Amino acid sequence: MFLSVFDLFKIGVGPSSSHTMGPMIAGARFLGALREQPFRPHGLRASLHGSLAFTGKGHATDRATILGLAGFTPETMDPEAAEAALAANRDSRRLSPEGLPDLQFDPDSDLLFDYDNALPGHANGMTLSATDAQGDVIFHQVYYSVGGGFVLTEEELARKGDEDRSDASSKVPYPFASAAEMLRMAEESGKSIARMKRENESVYRRDAEIDDGLRRVWQVMRDCMDRGLETDGHLPGGLNVRRRAKGIHDKLMAERGMNLTAPHVINDWMSAYAMAVNEENAAGGQVVTAPTNGAAGVLPSVLRYWLDHVPGASESALDDFLLTSAAIGGLIKHNASISGAECGCQAEVGSASAMAAAGLAAVLGGTPQQIENAAEIALEHHLGMTCDPVKGLVQIPCIERNGLGAVKAISAASLALRGDGQHFVPLDAAIETMRQTGRDMSEKYKETSLGGLAVNVPNC
Repeated sequence: MFLSVFDLFKIGVGPSSSHTMGPMIAGARFLGALREQPFRPHGLRASLHGSLAFTGKGHATDRATILGLAGFTPETMDPEAAEAALAANRDSRRLSPEGLPDLQFDPDSDLLFDYDNALPGHANGMTLSATDAQGDVIFHQVYYSVGGGFVLTEEELARKGDEDRSDASSKVPYPFASAAEMLRMAEESGKSIARMKRENESVYRRDAEIDDGLRRVWQVMRDCMDRGLETDGHLPGGLNVRRRAKGIHDKLMAERGMNLTAPHVINDWMSAYAMAVNEENAAGGQVVTAPTNGAAGVLPSVLRYWLDHVPGASESALDDFLLTSAAIGGLIKHNASISGAECGCQAEVGSASAMAAAGLAAVLGGTPQQIENAAEIALEHHLGMTCDPVKGLVQIPCIERNGLGAVKAISAASLALRGDGQHFVPLDAAIETMRQTGRDMSEKYKETSLGGLAVNVPNC
């Protein structure tokens, strides 16, 4: 099983990797397929299904779909150009993607939120169509946004099932598809989890490319965090949620160096770091999926805690943190899910906390067994967590939840490092439990905003 560190850590925009980045990527992919067709299209249509329909408004899925069909992608999107394209569409009811004629697209009639007809492949489904001058569909594709900015067509989703049952990873030297295999390969090779992950990456990228990519990932994470720590005001979306990270951070900075500061205040630092990222995400800023946008604050918070607060920490070990985290995230995605719409928030913040715990344990000198234990502790104590965003916005409870996910990650790593790596519940069992729990969880608790806090907290 191989999933690149750069697949898990994607640079994109908020507020959601599945509901914002995914539909934008799907739109851009559809345009690419449309350019290869022999006919001349006249118009476009889109319909959103399942969770994309129920919480699409709050996640800016309509906006992301329009931008994707206009040719924008999350990693390269220029905010001013995007706003100009949206304004042009409002005026003309047309889109002008590169390499295609101007295409009719009226969001009022051509973008449908279909609340009644879920698609069979995944909770986050969407259909994109091209029409001729008479309005008849001449090209059609179904896409699934499966979490973390990963997008599959229905054909790719079907093939993925076949690939999961085959040895599709023989090209990499350490094709571990489970935590048990990862530990066995580490013991047999005498290599760390990070080293095995790097050697797998090296099959597809040069070392310098890996190094540069990891540095860029951390730079974008840190820049996002810094913006959040410097910005106050209220978040968009109608809930009038006040940004809190700056105020908390300002107070912490003022208290720094005071002899009477209580030890538990370190939790406030971690929470401020994580909340800063997720406030930026909620405002539509540039973030890194880690492994999703909704959970984007956990891992960079733990990484910054280590760099800024732990004696002896150095960015020279940054690669070990990110590569180890990616190895754990890959196992979770491969064997369960990182999608809130599929398995609830246990799949987002729970996965992020497990990844961060593993990364921290690695840079603090943990053995592969201790690292696996750290990931298991963090994931186990997020099991059953629902995804119930108020008004469909990635704000309440998502922002604070990232802070608590970071605190749990650090506690999990610390507990694991106090032991010798032996423990009762394997990481594989926790991952499988998360998958089963997500399968059994009511749909109203899986990013539909039909249950939980979403219906018990006033939306205005």
